[in-house]
Amino acid sequence: MIKRTCDVLVAAFGLVMLSPVFFIVAMLIRWDSPGPIIFKQTRVGKGFRRFELLKFRTMRQDASEQGGQLTIGQDHRVTKIGCVLRKWKLDELPQLVNILKGDMSIVGPRPEVPCYVDMFQKEYADVLRVRPGLTDLASLKYVDEQRTLGASANPEHEYVNNILPDKLRLAKLYVCQSSLLYDLLLIGETCLRLCGIKRVLFRLPEENGKSGGGGSHLGRIGHLVSVCRRPIVVSIHIALVVLANYLAFWLRFDGVIFESEISLFLNTLPWLVAIRCLTFIPFRLYQGLWKYTGLWDLKNIITAVAMSSGVFFLLIKTGLAGSGYPVSIIFIDALLLVVMLGGVRLIRRLVRGIVIPQSDKRVLIIGAGDAGEMIVRDMHRHAESLYLPIGFVDDDVRKVGQRIHGVRVLGTCADLPKILENHRPDEVLMAIPHADSSIRRRIVSALQTWNVPIKTLPSVHELLQCNVAVTQIRPLAIEDLLGRPPVYMETERVRELVQGKRVLVTGAGGSIGSELCRQIMSFNPQELVLYERYENSLHNIQMELKNLVGAAPMHPVIGDVTDRERFDEIMARHRPQLVFHAAAHKHVPLMELNSCEAIKNNVFGTQMVAMAADRFGVERFVLISTDKAVNPTSVMGATKRVAEMVVQHMAQRSKTRFSVVRFGNVLGSNGSVVPAFKEQILAGGPVTVTHPEMQRYFMLIPEAVHLVLQAATLGEQGALYVLDMGEQVKVIDLARNLIRLSGFIPEVEIPITFVGLRPGEKLYEELVGRDENVQPSSVEKINRVKNGQHPDSSHLLKKLVEFENASVLKNPLFVAQWLQSIVPTFHPADIHQRESSSATLLEQVGTAR
Repeated sequence: MIKRTCDVLVAAFGLVMLSPVFFIVAMLIRWDSPGPIIFKQTRVGKGFRRFELLKFRTMRQDASEQGGQLTIGQDHRVTKIGCVLRKWKLDELPQLVNILKGDMSIVGPRPEVPCYVDMFQKEYADVLRVRPGLTDLASLKYVDEQRTLGASANPEHEYVNNILPDKLRLAKLYVCQSSLLYDLLLIGETCLRLCGIKRVLFRLPEENGKSGGGGSHLGRIGHLVSVCRRPIVVSIHIALVVLANYLAFWLRFDGVIFESEISLFLNTLPWLVAIRCLTFIPFRLYQGLWKYTGLWDLKNIITAVAMSSGVFFLLIKTGLAGSGYPVSIIFIDALLLVVMLGGVRLIRRLVRGIVIPQSDKRVLIIGAGDAGEMIVRDMHRHAESLYLPIGFVDDDVRKVGQRIHGVRVLGTCADLPKILENHRPDEVLMAIPHADSSIRRRIVSALQTWNVPIKTLPSVHELLQCNVAVTQIRPLAIEDLLGRPPVYMETERVRELVQGKRVLVTGAGGSIGSELCRQIMSFNPQELVLYERYENSLHNIQMELKNLVGAAPMHPVIGDVTDRERFDEIMARHRPQLVFHAAAHKHVPLMELNSCEAIKNNVFGTQMVAMAADRFGVERFVLISTDKAVNPTSVMGATKRVAEMVVQHMAQRSKTRFSVVRFGNVLGSNGSVVPAFKEQILAGGPVTVTHPEMQRYFMLIPEAVHLVLQAATLGEQGALYVLDMGEQVKVIDLARNLIRLSGFIPEVEIPITFVGLRPGEKLYEELVGRDENVQPSSVEKINRVKNGQHPDSSHLLKKLVEFENASVLKNPLFVAQWLQSIVPTFHPADIHQRESSSATLLEQVGTAR
């Protein structure tokens, strides 16, 4: 309503004031060529309503018969008077009548002819929600569109495929950011562009990479202004001091300044100018870059003006600067000067808001808080930014309808479907660094049916750790959607444990092992031994750590944890004080098919490494275990439970502090479900999920390593630790979220299929067994697991010897029963099928003995 009222008043005033111009132009058109004075053309307005656009005729009467609707280069159809009218945009003046009638507005997207609107119906649906106007961002960028088209080999193709889509992009930006102040700035910018002085004042680059004929001359002027900046700034301040003082006299005496007051003004002015100019120096008012003006500058302006006014007041009172000076003028003068000094600086910032953006990524920002405000401010500051903010979404209903840096809060998260339908952003940015995963999942769920990329800001923890800048935007990752906040712990105790120590990591090339090496290296160990049997993995982590500044000496070693001679050789050579045992076979279906190898690596490999740690006097030994060791249904899980028992047995008889760390699935690790899902998504699907009800605990690799290191600092003999991992996450939800974060619509663009449980898998995991209970440890979020009854060490050793000595027992058909004899909670799904097949083998073993 306010905009429409302003349009009517301005249009009516303009028609009255410009009536002599209308008469002169009409006479010139009539004199120049035959035909009507006013040219009418059908254009498309708000809501796709068609109207007759009025313009002064600038072409010959038969122009439509001699060419298309585009005016190209030095178009022969344009009359002599028409060239002048087009250059100064005087041909647009009759559109004031269109504004009065309600067809148009002063500022708004330029109206287009129907044939081009029909080509871009979808885009114009967003643009034509407002009245078209005389000027907008596209008018500023393509102020010389005729010349641009004339330079093209195919003007029609250039306009339809390049210029018009860019105009629509800028029109959408205007629709999102329109306000009374924005309109005023656009009007002022239009006037400056028509006068050709914008680039001199603000040193902005010419559009389309081209400079006008006077480019070199204007460039020299700009360079001169840059060199003489300080004298110019001082001169502006002096002029404002004089102007403010004169206006103070004018206001004080109601616009009638008598000769005596003029004399007082002239006599005291040199004192006032000198005092103010000298006072401004320590407050650095001559040094600040005006385009970065902020509260700091305003504070300095107010302080400097107040102090200089105080000094001037004292001079008046002592008679040094004259007498009879009204005190009220000092207050009025100070107030006016603060406004002027602040205003002249803010003008630079206001005009910078009209810089024509180059990006076509329209972004909807979720979160109208401090982070959102900083992001929008940065986007506005850099015209070359990849993002154009089109609106905010925030659950605080008090913010809805308000604006932040000219960007409107469009609604709450509940309004997301309607907002996306109306504004169709290219990206969605979650600017809520403190948001937990439940909030992020709710937002992702609301965007399920929209094919729009989702970006986010760093978490509060990442910002505090200075890992990223606050303005760094990154794609939303599956890690952001964990069912709990990530666990981060104090590292000082870890530093005390690792610093200056010799450390050995088995499985150093794996997901957990390599992250262990990274974090251990950050705590300045005396040396780090990387023990790994896969040379490519070992080479990768070695090269990564080698490039770290100040990295401790490291020793990459190729070796197998089941090779006793090789491992003893390395232990004797390096004498590690800390051993982290991360080497293991962990792929559940593969271990079902290769059960003997699972026992060999996970059980006997762990036993061999633990016994070596005892023999060589290692201070602390940490085994990395898994939640699959709890009430296992797979060979892999059962072998890891036996490995836990082996370590706890060693703790009963060794001076080395043995401990076990148990955690759930690690996102992004080798063989985890996330990389598999990503590959399937890249291939176009389908994404395969074993069962719709399958649930898992999930954690990040850095979290897992934090837990391992923290467990090492606790170092209770024989302790078994688990992380408080919150609630389990459904794998189907993980798949849907990953599809969504990859930019596709789940079960529409990327199908999901269920393939059934694989051998050894169960629907849900557990962190604590039936015969175990949980107690808190001295570290928050880490719990200690207590066994209801200690495992029988003699029985364990007997079974291990039995397996090693009887080669016939290494048949896969017998492995399940052998594992169950050690781990009573092991209940494989196909145990009954294996029992009948292994009966004959058991008889053979008994006969042989």
